[in-house]
Parts: sequence; C-alpha cells; structure tokens
Amino acid sequence: MTVQLHDKTFELFIPQEEIEKRIDVLSQMIVNDLGDTKPVFISVLNGAFMFTSEIVKRFPYNCEVDFLKISSYVGTTSSGNVNLTTNSIKASLANRNIIILEDIIDTGLTIKSLLNALSKYNPEKIYIATLLFKPEVYKFKNEIDINYIGFNISNEFVVGYGLDYDGLGRNLLDIYKLNQI
Repeated sequence: MTVQLHDKTFELFIPQEEIEKRIDVLSQMIVNDLGDTKPVFISVLNGAFMFTSEIVKRFPYNCEVDFLKISSYVGTTSSGNVNLTTNSIKASLANRNIIILEDIIDTGLTIKSLLNALSKYNPEKIYIATLLFKPEVYKFKNEIDINYIGFNISNEFVVGYGLDYDGLGRNLLDIYKLNQI
C-alpha cells in the first residue's frame, strides 16, 4: 500500500495494529515506573500529538499534560537547528516527574535542547518516550538514555501517525516510509 504526499510516494512501514500494541506495552512500562506520582507529560508538537493522546488515554492516574512546539525539520531533512521555547508550559515542574513524549528521535539534538531547558525547572526526574528511534544517527548514546522506545528504525524518512511531510500525512493511522524507487 502506498500514499502520495506532494511530490513523494510513501510505502506502508508500520501498520496501526502494531503501533497500538507497542503503545500498550510502553504505557504499561510508564505506569509501572511512575505509578500515582502525578507526572507531567510534555508532548513535543506537532508530531507527537497522536502518540501523546494514546499514551495519556492509557495512564490510569492523575497527571498533567502540556505541549511544546519545537521545529527542526525542513521538508524531509533535519535542519540541525532547534527552535524551542518553554514559556508555554503551564504546569509546575519543580520536584515532579516529567515524561517527554516525542514522535521520533533521530540525531537527538532536539531532545538534548529540551532536556537542557527543562532541567532548569528542577524536576524530580525526566523520562523520555518516543514512538520511533533512529539509533544509527543518534549522537548522544553515552550521554542521554531514551527510557521508552516504540520502534527502532533505520535512517529513513517516515510519515503518518502524527509525522508529516511538509504538512501532509499527520492524519494517517499507519506509518509509511519514503519509497526510494
């Protein structure tokens, strides 16, 4: 199965059923680790909105959810620049467990910038959960651990389940990879 977005064709990569099963597992891991500590989930927008929704729906205890808009992609390429501001966070983060919810972590530059910014609020602990992880291009292997990983993928451009290609594809329920043919 393929989809056409702008000038690119994408082929089915991870079906919705697999995504949901993996989110069930990740959610249970988060519940087991955090329990009833009233954590703050911080969703990295725009891409993590679907992942965030599914994780939070499965969290049975009180929690807060906040959102940060961060951008580092232009088209299909990571720009290497991270535009980030934490001013929009309304939740009190001091002495709280924070779970950063990311759609995808590749080089790790975005997550490093976010960790540095959030650490200034003196949280109890910061956890990182990502739906997709590209270990072969991740630059912080010995420095930043990713606590919860949905799927390890190769360094391919993907869309769907919140991820986009120039604004299109976020609404797809499956994840698709760029067709290289």
